[in-house]
Amino acid sequence: MKSITINGSQRESVGKKATKALRNAGQVPCVLYGGDKPVHFSADELAFSKLVYTPNAHTVVIALDNGDTFDAVLQDIQFHPVTDKILHIDFYQLFPDKPITMEIPVHIIGTSRGVLNGGVLRKNNRKLKVKALPANLPDFLEADITPLKIGGKLYVTALASDDFTIMHPDNTVVCQVKRARASVMTDDEDEEELEEGAEAPAAEGEAPAEA
Repeated sequence: MKSITINGSQRESVGKKATKALRNAGQVPCVLYGGDKPVHFSADELAFSKLVYTPNAHTVVIALDNGDTFDAVLQDIQFHPVTDKILHIDFYQLFPDKPITMEIPVHIIGTSRGVLNGGVLRKNNRKLKVKALPANLPDFLEADITPLKIGGKLYVTALASDDFTIMHPDNTVVCQVKRARASVMTDDEDEEELEEGAEAPAAEGEAPAEA
């Protein structure tokens, strides 16, 4: 997985007054958990743009001015309710031999038969929780929709890998192709799909029922 480096300064004072002064100076107060003890530091707000304002997943290298470096992942972030400025960020330290759970984005690939026939692709889960050793965390999960017909569903089991564990039940739907009103069905679609929603024809000599 790709990594972003955050250059920061270790915080000696963590009180409310010191925290407010940091924010006024354009700095974001942060805490790193998961190690022997929490590490308090701050970094310029602009340093987090590629980490926070992106649909992609990243690990983080926290490089402090005292020479310490830590591998980590973003755990929690707080925004100002009005201005959306970043108020605080929590990180969790990574260790090579300890699995970590992260939300990984799903990338759709392929062209669905059902979509070509007029169906509509619905993305049920744009991100999935994945558990793996840090070195095995994927940048994204590929969901191949090529075989999906109208009414077809793609489950998380189709995205499985020996390198990681998807932390969702096997019947979790990643995406599906729904029927559209103007969809065109082909001869090789299931009969059940063709018959679903179709009105029975009126008997010979019998007028159709009034709406």
